[in-house]
Amino acid sequence: MNTRQQQLDAFNRLLDIMDDLREKCPWDKKQTLQSLRHLTIEETYELGDAILDNDLQEIKKELGDILLHIVFYAKIGSETGDFDIADVANEICDKLIHRHPHIYGDVVVEDEEQVKQNWEKLKLKEGKKSVLEGVPKSLPALVKASRIQDKAKGVGFDWEEPEQVWEKVQEELQEFKDEVENGDAEKIESEFGDVLFSMINYARFLNINPEDALERTNKKFIKRFTYLESKAGEMGKSLADMTLAEMDVFWNEAKKL
Repeated sequence: MNTRQQQLDAFNRLLDIMDDLREKCPWDKKQTLQSLRHLTIEETYELGDAILDNDLQEIKKELGDILLHIVFYAKIGSETGDFDIADVANEICDKLIHRHPHIYGDVVVEDEEQVKQNWEKLKLKEGKKSVLEGVPKSLPALVKASRIQDKAKGVGFDWEEPEQVWEKVQEELQEFKDEVENGDAEKIESEFGDVLFSMINYARFLNINPEDALERTNKKFIKRFTYLESKAGEMGKSLADMTLAEMDVFWNEAKKL
């Protein structure tokens, strides 16, 4: 692996390249904080895909893309005189030191849960009005639900046993079923949301990341469905021409692969 000096040299090289691009490249010169935003989100999702696939070479590549974006934002900030990469680094360093008093102070903790609880308490002392302020509004709903529950847990608002959460899941399922039978579309949607929220809560108690679990299922479905499409193509058929029984044969084959 590279030495600390080699790591610093590599980062300094990236800063120099960013200076060149910002000065000389027509595309890079045009970019703003706002124009880069959607690209950064896209790069983050690509990193997430690589992590789920456990593709270490792809993870390295995507981390580089995200690092470029961080340097890019800092470069733009330096041009407006608001902040530069040193300010960005020092800001996070100061935050980490402040929020880890069990490392940089005299606070004693026994386990990970106490670390999380202290973290949320410190955030409130920093001026946050609610522990939920740290949950981005634009997060996808499933991820947001998971983060909301984590935040609430950090201040002790949580179930005590997994069995209690499972009972809540069953309760919400019954309420959902009742509303389906009643046929009120608005109430059906509301109860379905409650079911999802309770399932995400139960996943947390089982140490399952619901976003990762669902995405792995998505990937699994895509893989099996494309196998089904390829087999249909080999027979000279489209899926629309096949019966469910015919498709089921190839679906079961795909499950065995």
